[in-house]
Amino acid sequence: MISFVNGKVIEKFSGSVVVDVGGLGYEVQLAATDFERVNLDAESRFYTYHHVREQAEDLFGFSALAAKRLFELLITVQGVGPKAALAILSLGEAEAVRSAIASADVAFVARASGVGKKTAERVTVDLRDKVGAPTYVPGHDLTTGAISNLAGDEALDALMALGYNLAEATEALAGIDPSLPTAKRVSEALKDRK
Repeated sequence: MISFVNGKVIEKFSGSVVVDVGGLGYEVQLAATDFERVNLDAESRFYTYHHVREQAEDLFGFSALAAKRLFELLITVQGVGPKAALAILSLGEAEAVRSAIASADVAFVARASGVGKKTAERVTVDLRDKVGAPTYVPGHDLTTGAISNLAGDEALDALMALGYNLAEATEALAGIDPSLPTAKRVSEALKDRK
């Protein structure tokens, strides 16, 4: 399995990038939010999900480990394949999508290309208890996907690397000041767990 790719982005087209890793080019499909942020000739790292089918092998990439874990949860839902999961993650930052699912915001999830109302309902019902509590940010409307202050949260990624699932990591960081340095936030979350 290919866990991540790290290298220079040499091509960018139709929601995908080609990453040169030691002379070997990997085509990686990205969610719209990651695709918009990546620049040509920039060194980039993407956590990847390697999807193997009879006729093809695809790499789906994510700039944050939390987004990859959410993608992996999404594809466990009946009727949601990798393309639909990527479309759902393209609705906004991973934290906004996670929070929308946690708060059972069917209308938000149904805005994804190729995802109907029934599939969106199934996503929220199946994953609501698995993604942690919703995040409410004062002054932000959850349905617009405007939450971005927790996207790419290094403390969240660190806890997940230590074996926490997405819901546990989100819960462990709840109530810890997000302005603290990453190491301090992780330390506080681990201390509260004991």
